[in-house]
Amino acid sequence: MANIQEIIKEIRKEVSLSSDSSLDYNAEEFDSKLLEQIEGICFSRGLTKTYSVVEIKHIVDTLFNQMRRHDVIEPLIKDRSINEIMINGPKQVFIEKNGMILETDVSFENKERLEDLIQNMVARVNRSVNEADPIVDARLEDGSRVNVVLPPIALNGPLVTIRKFPDKPMGIEDLIRYESISKEAATFLEKLVKAKYNIFICGGTGSGKTSFLNALSSLIPKDERIVTIEDSAELQLLSIKNIARLETRNANTEGKGEINMKVLIKTSLRMRPERIIVGEVRGEEALDMLQAMNTGHDGSMSTGHANSTLDMLSRLETMVLMAAPLPLEAIKKQIASALDIIIFLSRLRDHTRRVLEITEVAGYEDGEILLNPLYVFEETGEGKNGKIEGCLKRTNNYLINKNKAKQRGVELE
Repeated sequence: MANIQEIIKEIRKEVSLSSDSSLDYNAEEFDSKLLEQIEGICFSRGLTKTYSVVEIKHIVDTLFNQMRRHDVIEPLIKDRSINEIMINGPKQVFIEKNGMILETDVSFENKERLEDLIQNMVARVNRSVNEADPIVDARLEDGSRVNVVLPPIALNGPLVTIRKFPDKPMGIEDLIRYESISKEAATFLEKLVKAKYNIFICGGTGSGKTSFLNALSSLIPKDERIVTIEDSAELQLLSIKNIARLETRNANTEGKGEINMKVLIKTSLRMRPERIIVGEVRGEEALDMLQAMNTGHDGSMSTGHANSTLDMLSRLETMVLMAAPLPLEAIKKQIASALDIIIFLSRLRDHTRRVLEITEVAGYEDGEILLNPLYVFEETGEGKNGKIEGCLKRTNNYLINKNKAKQRGVELE
């Protein structure tokens, strides 16, 4: 294959010298002309006499992917069984498949090829990354989440992590089929969504928060107006027509032009939303999100990183303190008033993603936020291949706050 690699380099130089750069980058016309040009050069060089049809196809596909797609990782991106792609410098590419992390034999030709790919990916969503500003979040055309870290911050070369999402967003029925949630609990959550309870989803990295938020959002009545706010647009709310999608913007090279989550949440309040969906809170925007939930935007949802429901409450308190030096009592009262339900997800040791707890935020009393667990996951053992057996069981506790359900004529239990 070494000889083929040399041919690929030579043809790429020839194509790049003769390409018409005036055409729109995403134009299908340009793709078609580029393919014709690559194939024409292959024939003019007489490669059909030396190489097989499979080898020529490899040359054409490799060149096209390098110039128009995602270089050597294009097959990994197209493989729907792969959930995550982790690039640790030009010579190391790992994937997550079926819950397992595996090393691939894929590698970039050199560091420059990887850097070119990174610049193409971030440019397509109007973002930039360089040595002065070496960290960026972006997304691919299919909505996959991209995180980039460049040297000198990254010591072993440019680092790229791509979190892929399914072509069709996961619905609540899919979660039931994958045993992430029980049918009874899913029905209960559907009623809560329709009754406009404010819901917060928490869990660790890779626990399925975004997928779960997508599934819950699909239960929102189709005639409502929704505003989504995200760092990098990932939510796929295909069932809702009246939707306004907002995405943050990084500062430019002069340090100007940044539009953060905090600003977008404030802006969304003037957009006549019936519900606000915040992709993830991780900083001072938590205060604005809580205030939005407390000012008539019932049915709002968001997610956050935490190892338990209690940890999430502590993190929210810390995030609000980042925004304003408020008394802790006032912050706790604000959280208790804004949030109705907290859902805790986890990725278990068998790599399955499960709902471990559905808890009502029952109010504030004696300096503490009161929690009322409604569903708790109970593990019963391990089955074949180490799969964890258990189910999400209803506790003996009843939902305390039924006012929202009564106002909207929803019978909860």
